[in-house]
Amino acid sequence: MPHAMALPTCSTVCSVARANMKAKGKQSPSSVGFGSRRKEPLWRCVEGCGACCKLDKGPSFPTPEEIFTDPRDIELYRSLMGPDGWCINFDKGNRTCSIYNDRPYFCRVEPEVFQSLFGIKKKKFNKEACSFCRDTIKEIYGSQSKELDNFNLSIKSPGFS
Repeated sequence: MPHAMALPTCSTVCSVARANMKAKGKQSPSSVGFGSRRKEPLWRCVEGCGACCKLDKGPSFPTPEEIFTDPRDIELYRSLMGPDGWCINFDKGNRTCSIYNDRPYFCRVEPEVFQSLFGIKKKKFNKEACSFCRDTIKEIYGSQSKELDNFNLSIKSPGFS
């Protein structure tokens, strides 16, 4: 899917920190009903969204300096940001990334990237990636947007892409 990754919101980063602290204590049950496993949504990128390509999202989102430890990553991230806050490689007309196959690692919503940048373990990836996308879509397009509806539908529907 042709999108760059945005940074998690402060609420996502804070919820991860709280979850990490709780991990030392009791975990909430992972099943509901008659022993059935609770189905976690599977993160999926939705074509035609691109909310994550808005690189300058405002004060409720962490800055590159708050996320990256390598100054080269900060510099690269900032070099991708156009004057309107959108990635310079994002085609707003068709909502695609012109460098999708060659995009930087931090533009990839993958378990390894979330582990490296945000300390999110692989088993928590889907939950946190879904939360992060919802927050980003709400900020960029609104809580009543078709983009949010499409995203919520995609993570609940098996085989949707």
